[in-house]
Amino acid sequence: MTQSILNKVKSLQGQVPQSRAVAAGKLVRGIGLTLEAIGCQLPVGSQCLVQTIDGEIEAEVVGFGDNITYLMPTEAVKGIVPGSRVQPLDRQQGIPVGMELLGRVVDGNGAPLDGLGALQTTEVVPYVQPAITPLLRKPIEQPMDVGVRAINSMITVGQGQRMGLFAGSGVGKSVLLGMMTRGSKADVVVVGLVGERGREVKEFIHDILGEEERKKSVVVAAPADTSPLMRLKGCETAVSIAEYFRDQGKNVLLLIDSLTRYAMAQREIALAVGEPPATKGYPPSVFAKLPALVERAGNGSDNQGSITAFYTVLTEGDDLQDPIADAARAILDGHVVLSRSLADSGHYPAIDVEASISRVMPTVVSDEHLTAARKVRQVYSTYNQNKDLISIGAYNKGTDPRIDLSIRAEPVINQFLQQGMKDILAYEDCLMGMAQMMQKAGIN
Repeated sequence: MTQSILNKVKSLQGQVPQSRAVAAGKLVRGIGLTLEAIGCQLPVGSQCLVQTIDGEIEAEVVGFGDNITYLMPTEAVKGIVPGSRVQPLDRQQGIPVGMELLGRVVDGNGAPLDGLGALQTTEVVPYVQPAITPLLRKPIEQPMDVGVRAINSMITVGQGQRMGLFAGSGVGKSVLLGMMTRGSKADVVVVGLVGERGREVKEFIHDILGEEERKKSVVVAAPADTSPLMRLKGCETAVSIAEYFRDQGKNVLLLIDSLTRYAMAQREIALAVGEPPATKGYPPSVFAKLPALVERAGNGSDNQGSITAFYTVLTEGDDLQDPIADAARAILDGHVVLSRSLADSGHYPAIDVEASISRVMPTVVSDEHLTAARKVRQVYSTYNQNKDLISIGAYNKGTDPRIDLSIRAEPVINQFLQQGMKDILAYEDCLMGMAQMMQKAGIN
């Protein structure tokens, strides 16, 4: 009788879900961006509710030391008092995903921001997923049409490539992203607007993106006034959503504006929890997170799609040797540089083709296309190298045939590289236009 009761108890125990009770803690310190709690032993990345005099705010564990747990709130900190209760949240962490995301605007946690109601999705994916093993990725073999003549012809992008868009403030990064969104032949476009002005979010969605493009797009917005944790999650959420659509076999265009704001958000968090600064105030964790984020994009395996990614990099003071710009240039598959001098002269898009490069272009274009692009680049570079002599009249015509050619060709090349904000040009039209431009300029 006793044995049968024991067996019955064991069988019932197996049907009860196992869970680990976690004790609530309390706040002992709040300084700057971080809150310090004791009494709750939680892994990094766990979420909590912090009791305040105005209600509850959500926070995430970002570090620990001795008996202290460091929390970073996801919203503005107000109403906290010493001894405030910290209640761990026992829920699955992840982002709601599904085809219902298309046409929606969400925040860094995947919650809707557009006022169109809750997301009717059933699937959830983690904020951070490991990158695909390099040997399982499909090679980059075909060009990606982005609708921009200067890029399609001179800096051709491959499907699954990861490109940087390097520029200072106010030279047309967001406009160029919108042009690529409208001109792209991608199945899905995922846009991450991270750390930018809140005004630009609505402008990008309604003015730059356009109504038709919104139907195949997902926008993740974490403006500059959100917490550094939300800005950090904004980038990771955008990449996770792009990975979901890639796993469904879609070819995805991922636009992150900007990678620099992502690095700055990680710097704020790392410095707040005591990590020592290194290069120009950036802690080592920043330079570890950048490649981890970038490597998640690219081609998938044989039964998956691809993620072609553009990351904008804000060059402070137009300095291309900025630590973040230098680190990004090393881990990306190429870079497009926007020139302030070209923008000031009314040359749009202000792409400096001489300073830009696509590392996969030789593998995705024909030999004729590659040769033509190199010839145009050489002529353009020759003119820029001798521009000062030409402008002051110190160069005598006939002295050097290469310079003579560059003087004749420069206005024709500049006209070819310019394009209206609403003009979208197909890849084949760009190649045809480059051939006509070379013939008109006398470039053989």
